[in-house]
Amino acid sequence: MLRRPENWLKALDRSSDNLIEIRDLMYSRGSRVIFKDMNLTIKRGEVTALMGPSGTGKTTLLRLITRQLVPQHGAIFVDGVDISSLNQAGLYELRKRFGMLFQNGALLTDYNVFENVAFPLREHTNLSNRLIRHVVLTKLHAVGLRGAADMWPSELSGGMARRVALARAMVMDPEILVYDEPFVGLDPISMGVIVRLVRRMNDALGITSIVVSHDVAEVSTVADCSYLISDGKVAASGSPDELHAANSELVRQFMHGMADGPVAFHFEAPNYAEQLLGRDAE
Repeated sequence: MLRRPENWLKALDRSSDNLIEIRDLMYSRGSRVIFKDMNLTIKRGEVTALMGPSGTGKTTLLRLITRQLVPQHGAIFVDGVDISSLNQAGLYELRKRFGMLFQNGALLTDYNVFENVAFPLREHTNLSNRLIRHVVLTKLHAVGLRGAADMWPSELSGGMARRVALARAMVMDPEILVYDEPFVGLDPISMGVIVRLVRRMNDALGITSIVVSHDVAEVSTVADCSYLISDGKVAASGSPDELHAANSELVRQFMHGMADGPVAFHFEAPNYAEQLLGRDAE
C-alpha cells in the first residue's frame, strides 16, 4: 500500500546517498513504449548526466521525476518517498525542491532580467522588496550578469539568456537543479561558461544536478556519473571515462558520434519500394 504521509518532509530518508531512485519504470504513449523496466539511481551531491539519441525520452524522464507525468508501472523515490503517493500539497512541496533550466531558457519577454529572476520569489515568498533585490543581485552576480539586471530578454545573446535562466532556477535555493539540454545552440565560449557554471554551482551550493544532454564532449567534462538511455532502458552507466572505454557497439556509436551502428538513421517504416508503388494502400 502506498504511503501518504500528512507531512511528506518528515518521511524523507536523508541518510541514504541515493537522492532519486527509479525502479522498474514503465511508461508508454499509446502503442509506443518509451520506458520498459528502467532502473536508475541519482546520488546526492553529484552531477548526473542523462544521455541518449534523440527521441529516447530524456525530457519525458524529467517530467516523470517531477511528477508532471505518472508511470504506468514502477516507482520513483525522492529521499525514500514514492512520489506517486503524494497528495497535491505534498507534490507542491516536492516541486519547490527542484530548480529547472529549460531548453530555450523560457524567459518572460515582458519582464526585464531582474524581474525574470525575481519572479519565483514574488510568487512563492513574502520577502520584502529589499530582500528580493539582495537575493536577485546575488544570483545574477553568481552567473556574471549583475550588470545586465535592467536589460530585456530581446537584448540578450543566447548564452546570456541561458545564464539568466540559470540564475532564476537557483533563486529559490533548490536542492535539485535540472538542466534540459543546456548546451544547445551556444557558441563555444558561451558553452564553456555554462559547463563551468554547472560544475561550480553544484559544488559551491552542495546541490544535486541532473543534466539532460546529447553533447558528449561537454557532459564528459562536468558529470560524475552518466546514464546512456536507449530502447527504453539504461544501455550503460558509469563515469564518462568508463563509457568511452565501453565495449558495447551502441555505446561506442553514441560516444564517438559514429553514423553506422545499432541506432539506425531511418525511423521504422514500411518497405520503401512497396510504399512508393502504393502496395501498402491496397
